[in-house]
Amino acid sequence: MSGHSKWATTKHKKAVIDAKRGKMFAKLIKNIEVAARTGGGDPGGNPTLYDAIQKAKKSSVPNDNIERARKRGSGEEAGGADWQTITYEGYGPNGVAVLIECLTDNRNRAAGEVRVAMTRNGGNMADPGSVAYLFHRKGVITLEKNGLSEDDVLMAVLDAGAEEVNDLGDSFEIISEPGDLVAVRTALQEAGIEYDSADSGFQPSVSVAVDADGARRVFKLVDALEDSDDVQDVYTNVDVSDEVLAELDA
Repeated sequence: MSGHSKWATTKHKKAVIDAKRGKMFAKLIKNIEVAARTGGGDPGGNPTLYDAIQKAKKSSVPNDNIERARKRGSGEEAGGADWQTITYEGYGPNGVAVLIECLTDNRNRAAGEVRVAMTRNGGNMADPGSVAYLFHRKGVITLEKNGLSEDDVLMAVLDAGAEEVNDLGDSFEIISEPGDLVAVRTALQEAGIEYDSADSGFQPSVSVAVDADGARRVFKLVDALEDSDDVQDVYTNVDVSDEVLAELDA
């Protein structure tokens, strides 16, 4: 999966400075609102909210927007939507498994947009459970290298429950069980290491290798899905080698 992670990291950096910025802001704001509603409005006592706020700040979401979302979610301010989490499953080009997490206030709209994006981009919807078993929920922390070695990071987080540290080129990715996520990011903070984001997400247990053409088609599908305001995250089990990534960049 390292190839896909590298691609996702690069894509994220490009996305910050292009037209998708507004969409990304909206998704980060939604995360804050939901986290505050689920676990309370105090970031000190709600690690999920703390991480959602940190991620929004790293992505340059204005503090006013962050604070309003926190208040809406916690009920301090009126106007919070009734967000529902829905997961859709499907297959993309080359038989790649796709897991789509939506956060929506309109179930029918979300389902329609996901279906259209899938069918127009070489994908097929699948029955619930037919793809999900290929993924496991994990804690994922990303951080810039900033002169750190893999050993530096590993030493800081190993006792806190980190399972592995992956080198993504310009950054590191730390994988843990979701329940160890807070302990791992706390260990980083105590070691004086800054991190970019800490989320729980899905990691594939089996991956599908693709060539440059297959990778392009999968990425096009992921882009189309992420274009929907209702879609929060898209996970695939595509494996893009460094050679294929180099070919795509060229």
